[in-house]
Amino acid sequence: MQATKRALLLYALGVPVALAFVLWREDLWPLGAAFLGAALLLTAADAWLCPSSNALHVVTKPPPTIYVGTEGVLEVKLLPAGLRTALRGEAVCDFGTNLAPAPPRRLDVRPGQAEDFTVPLRPLRRGLARIDRLWLRWPGPLGLVMRIATRPLQVDVPVVPNIGAVKDAALRFSARDALFGIKVQYQQGTGSEFDALRDYMPGFDHRSIDWKHSARHRKLVCKEYRTERNHQIVLAIDTGQLMSEPIDGIPKIDHAINAALMLSYFSLRSGDQVGLVGFDARVRKYLPPQAGAHTFPRLQRAFADLDYHSEETNFTLALADVMARLARRSLIVLMTDFVDTVTAELMIENLQRLAARHLVLFVSLRDPSMATAIRAQPRNLGDVARTVVADDLLNERRRVIERLRRLGVHCLDVPSKSVGIGMLNRYLAIKERDQL
Repeated sequence: MQATKRALLLYALGVPVALAFVLWREDLWPLGAAFLGAALLLTAADAWLCPSSNALHVVTKPPPTIYVGTEGVLEVKLLPAGLRTALRGEAVCDFGTNLAPAPPRRLDVRPGQAEDFTVPLRPLRRGLARIDRLWLRWPGPLGLVMRIATRPLQVDVPVVPNIGAVKDAALRFSARDALFGIKVQYQQGTGSEFDALRDYMPGFDHRSIDWKHSARHRKLVCKEYRTERNHQIVLAIDTGQLMSEPIDGIPKIDHAINAALMLSYFSLRSGDQVGLVGFDARVRKYLPPQAGAHTFPRLQRAFADLDYHSEETNFTLALADVMARLARRSLIVLMTDFVDTVTAELMIENLQRLAARHLVLFVSLRDPSMATAIRAQPRNLGDVARTVVADDLLNERRRVIERLRRLGVHCLDVPSKSVGIGMLNRYLAIKERDQL
């Protein structure tokens, strides 16, 4: 229990009141002391009338898991016990470092009525999110004292990669009208794996006519092809220091993991084999490409095990390890980041060697703060310098991506919100054009 600002103001007012009585008449000094005594009595009465800390029973229901990039909810129910008057106060939760602070919640508990409210849980990174305790405070009837009560919770909620986004995307793409207006489609080009022969119909591509079989059957027949399956897809995720920087409230590596989970789900559903490489200064995790529905839970657990590291990424070691492990041509989806042309030089050199044997899709996340700094109206020299630096960094980023494209590397530089759909569209385009 502690005194409120109203009580401090009341005590502070007693000093000039006592001095005024003394200056007016010396024999009236007991009136000043009586004022201070009355203030003390009012404070004691307010403390006695204030509901005790046992007047509320707390029941909480934390979520079983929280998906990174989304917001969980802690359900709290306050049950009054022997409450005679209405209780108005505030409640706030004390979290660990993996959760963003939540604003205080206003309370209005009536006698005999339970109060339900929710506390938002916004994770900042993967791991175990600790909910330490719940703080409750309410004033007395006179507002002179404030009672503070704590309820220890000590609950750990696992923060995992965002499988919810994968489920939502799977439902959208599984719908009957999902192919209309959601993703870009390339209608030209077919697979190269022979499927069947069928009679020629007007409008068919003349290049699909099989002249030998047409002469044998004495009518025009065409070959039908289907898109190849059983391709190898390797998701290479950088876990170094640059990928630990936050974009839109969560680290870049978590955006990359969410997008990689979406791509791996649809790749496995298409019959391809999916593998994983996590690397920074050294290779942290490797799963060989495998097919089948049982592979997705293994990938999910492997993605969840990718930790945050502060080491600088060693592209030479990591990409050389990938090349040594893969015996057949594969699609390697590299999700990483760079700062400028100097730091990206070694990365470009190793990607050139990798692109000579495999098909490489380079994925980087566009930082919205750069564009914001360029568009902002400068107000001082610091703003001008910040705009110039951001513009130089964006120009160097464009030069690096252009160099990679000239080397035959597919590049995808998109905002964090559209990286998942962008990777899926590029994967479908590669399959459609039979580039593997």
